[in-house]
Amino acid sequence: MRLEGQEESENVEDRRSMSPGGMVVGGGAGTIVIALIIWFLGGDPMQLFQQQPGQPGPGQPGQVGQPFQPGGQNGAGGPPQQQDEVTHFVKVVLRDTEVVWDDAFREQRQQYRYPKLVLFTGAVNSACGYTSAAVGPFYGPRDEKVYLDLSFFRDLKTRFGAPGDFAQAYVIAHEVGHHVQKVLGISDQIDAARHRVTRAEANQLSVRLELQADFFAGVWANRAQKRFKFLDPGDIEAALRCANAIGDDRLQMQAQGQVVPDSFTHGTSAQRMRWFKRGWTTGDMTQGDTFNATEL
Repeated sequence: MRLEGQEESENVEDRRSMSPGGMVVGGGAGTIVIALIIWFLGGDPMQLFQQQPGQPGPGQPGQVGQPFQPGGQNGAGGPPQQQDEVTHFVKVVLRDTEVVWDDAFREQRQQYRYPKLVLFTGAVNSACGYTSAAVGPFYGPRDEKVYLDLSFFRDLKTRFGAPGDFAQAYVIAHEVGHHVQKVLGISDQIDAARHRVTRAEANQLSVRLELQADFFAGVWANRAQKRFKFLDPGDIEAALRCANAIGDDRLQMQAQGQVVPDSFTHGTSAQRMRWFKRGWTTGDMTQGDTFNATEL
C-alpha cells in the first residue's frame, strides 16, 4: 500500500498508556491463540479471563494470573518508531474509510457518521464491558467505536499466515463495515431478530452479518483505490489470504479437527473471500444484501 502524503483521521483515541491495571491470564501464546479461535467461532473468550487468579476457568486447566507487561507477549511490541508508523497507518486507513463512506452515503441521500477507533494494549473498558485483547479487533455498537490492539497485526502474520499492509487494512475496513451496518440500522434489526429464533438460526444471521461486513470492506477497497490509487500488486490477494485464514471452517478444523456448520458465526473461508471480492468488483454498497441471498 502507498499511503504517503495521505491525511490522518482525527477520530483515533489512543488508550495505550491507560491500560487497565487488572490481570490477564497466563499461559503465554497458547492461551491467546485459543481465545482468538473462540472469538472467531462466535464464543465468549472472556470465559478464559474472568476466573480468579489461580482458579481454573470453565473447561480449562488452572491458569495463574500475571500482571500485563506492555510490549511483551500480549502487547503491541516493537520499537517506538515502528509503533508510530503503525499508528500512522491506522489513522490513514481510518481516514480513507471516512472519505469513502461519506461519498457512498451521499450517493444514497443519507448521512454517514464517523466511528471512533480506540487503540489499546492488553485490555480495554468499552460500552460492551471489560475486554481482553485476546478477542481480537471488535466493533462496539453501543458506543460506535472500533477497538484495536496493534499486536493483532503481528498475530495476522505469525499465527494466521496473513502478512501484508492490506491484510491489516482489511481488518480495519471489516470492523468499519459493522459501523456502516449500525448507521444503516441493519445491525439493530439483526440483533433483535436473533432473540426470536433458535441458536442455529441466530448463528446463521450472524454469518450473514459478518459476510456483509466483508462485502463492505471490499466496497471500501474498490472506492478507495479509485480515489487514492494506493494499492500495490498483491494487495487484494493479501486481503483474500486474511479472509481465508479466518473462515469458520478453517479455524474449527485447526482447533478441533472437525467442522460443525451449525456453529458457524462468521462464514467459511470461501464465503468470506467471495463476499469481499463481490464488494471489490462492484464497489456498490447496494449489491451486498447477504440476508436475502439464496447462496452465500
